[in-house]
Amino acid sequence: MKPKPTEANIWWHGFKVGSLTLGLSLLVGFFSGYVVRAVPLFLAFLVLLAIVALGILFDIMGVAVTAAEEPPLHAMAAKKVPGAREAVRLLRHAPAVSNFCNDMVGDMAGTLSGATGATIVFSLITRYPKIKEEWLTLLVVASISALTVGGKAVSKHYSLQQANAITLMMGRGLLLLEKIIGRELLVSKTNSGGKK
Repeated sequence: MKPKPTEANIWWHGFKVGSLTLGLSLLVGFFSGYVVRAVPLFLAFLVLLAIVALGILFDIMGVAVTAAEEPPLHAMAAKKVPGAREAVRLLRHAPAVSNFCNDMVGDMAGTLSGATGATIVFSLITRYPKIKEEWLTLLVVASISALTVGGKAVSKHYSLQQANAITLMMGRGLLLLEKIIGRELLVSKTNSGGKK
């Protein structure tokens, strides 16, 4: 039986997650803000759509990894299907993976899409002063919300239906990442065959 985390461990975990989210947000926010200001408006809208799509994609992965089942992936791992062994490791760390995908990346994408939308509104008002700022802001914010919420509503159904297939693809992505960095990630402290 796993020991219950102490209050100090919970706070430390929250601090680490918050710090990582801060770093990622600053990096992606700086890059997206620079791109939006530097490129034509059409491309700025594409950057905005890419950020929304990123949030939806990670929402798909976060839901899938909590809904997938181990036995079919174990069977694939036994047949040496690429990425299956890594997919099992993802399942055994499902809470942390889901937290990263849904909370860290998903929420960060939501915040960044709002900031990018505000930058686009400012750019439009600067170029076309006759546009009413409040109406344009309302339109952009409502459009971002509709795309994000609508996209996630569709994606959740897909994630639940194709959870194992999506988790296998995530396993293949993890396998590729591990080959690039040269070490195994999400390694359990014990080698028990049971689900962690």
